[in-house]
Amino acid sequence: MKQEKESGIDAGNPYVTIKGKVRYRNNLNTECNRQYISMKARNKLYFSVIVISPFVITWMHHWLYKGYSPPIVLEEIYYVPLFLGIFRYGLKGALWTYGLVSVAYLPFFFGVWATTWLTVLDRCLHLLFSGIFAFLAGFLISRERRRQRQTEKDRYLAGLGQVVTTIVHDLKNPLITISAFAKRIHEGKGDEGRAVHAIWDSAQKMQNIVESTLDFARPIHLDIKEEDLTCLMNRVFHSCKIKAEQSGVTISLKVSGEPLIIAIDSRNMERALSNLVDNSIEASRVGQGVVISAEKGTDHFVIKVTDTGMGMDREVLENVFVPFYTKKRKGTGLGMAIAKKIVEGHSGKITIESLVGHGTEVIVELPSQPLPK
Repeated sequence: MKQEKESGIDAGNPYVTIKGKVRYRNNLNTECNRQYISMKARNKLYFSVIVISPFVITWMHHWLYKGYSPPIVLEEIYYVPLFLGIFRYGLKGALWTYGLVSVAYLPFFFGVWATTWLTVLDRCLHLLFSGIFAFLAGFLISRERRRQRQTEKDRYLAGLGQVVTTIVHDLKNPLITISAFAKRIHEGKGDEGRAVHAIWDSAQKMQNIVESTLDFARPIHLDIKEEDLTCLMNRVFHSCKIKAEQSGVTISLKVSGEPLIIAIDSRNMERALSNLVDNSIEASRVGQGVVISAEKGTDHFVIKVTDTGMGMDREVLENVFVPFYTKKRKGTGLGMAIAKKIVEGHSGKITIESLVGHGTEVIVELPSQPLPK
């Protein structure tokens, strides 16, 4: 059984869309239509309540008190539609809701409802103060929403600027190397073989930077199939074992002997888990250890990568998933961001617990629901 899944991000935040067989595409369209219909229904409900409630309140006054002057408590109920209009539609909503409330309130200026000039004055003051309240509240809410939108825009532009700066900085060094050695070859100076090797190595670094950036920016196509998580963990273990031995770090795997069947894109998940294990190896000193484990919970699988390395301080822990954030000499700072994107593309979540000087534990939780028939 096979399902294709596509995971993408928008402005730094990851979102999941599904593209696959007709039944899955129809399910997505149905869900989108359901959400759209629900949103329209809520808007209609708010609009209907705002429009109808002032006149219902006026009718309640007439029905309950007939020719008596309505108590002040009931007069304050007119603020309910004002609140709804203000918080739902801002300043424009405040103004037109106040207009509706004023129209519904007009009967109290005539007949038995306004027998003295004091009652008329009371009605006028009520309308005046409610109008001032509606305008000020609507103005403040609209201004705050504009400020929030501007803040989000500024944050997005700042993030975009940081991304561009980081990419340019990472590409600059290998580009300088290529330029310098190409010039030496052109002038016939130095060891040509060494120069070609340096140019090739720098070109590979640039290609890795570009590919990592593209992997992060574009949607990841997930080929979802039922796989044995135990086999996947064994592949991750063996692929990282060589690096661990070269670094003098011990690595161990703890999984149950029985198969752990999970709907997963094994290639991309292996990539994400290998990245997590590599980070743990790099954070460990000679003689320290890294433990990889996987187990089945009640409704999800739990994968843990634990090390006893240097750990992370608060700054690193808060920014570990931020694209291009890194304190390593090598690397683009995209590994953890891509791993998070892959995990969340599987409807899972990734969390990190770390303490400086004591090590780090990365916890990946993946849903255990089988593929639909």
